[in-house]
Amino acid sequence: MDAYYNYIKSLHLIFVITWFAGLFYMPRLFIYHIEAMEKGSPDREILAEQLKLMARRLWYIITWPSAVLATIFALLLLYIIPSWLVQDWMMIKLFFVGLLFLYHLKTHRIFKAFQEDDIQYSSLFMRVWNEGATLLLFAIVFLVILKSSFHWIFGLLSLVGLAVLLMLGIKLYQKVRKS
Repeated sequence: MDAYYNYIKSLHLIFVITWFAGLFYMPRLFIYHIEAMEKGSPDREILAEQLKLMARRLWYIITWPSAVLATIFALLLLYIIPSWLVQDWMMIKLFFVGLLFLYHLKTHRIFKAFQEDDIQYSSLFMRVWNEGATLLLFAIVFLVILKSSFHWIFGLLSLVGLAVLLMLGIKLYQKVRKS
């Protein structure tokens, strides 16, 4: 199995990337759907059906399969190098991966509601929600790359700083869009 380590690692990374691509784009489709519902008929119905189709294809053909395959290849990597499971950086990474799964499952619930035109969120909320995947991506990548050289306080402050910058960007976009 060790001989296949680099192949497994490559496949894990590829499916993590495609998983995040789905998680980044799905809330954008939600935003478009919310805004389509503000249009008049027949535009509202035509756009809503098209966006639901796009969301179904993205969610079931790219996002879910990528999440499953990324997880399978991650488990294979841990099988090859079980010593990672006692390292602090891996424990923290697994915590963030757990948050990523919670984010994915909540997005799935939102997806199911949107498929029924049960829209309970504003486009602003979805813009903020969309940044959750960004924060998780930053946390996970920095943990994996820097491992034990990563100073936890600096990392936490950086993550909070990034969250603040993202929220400021959303607010600025909202002001620009209104004017």
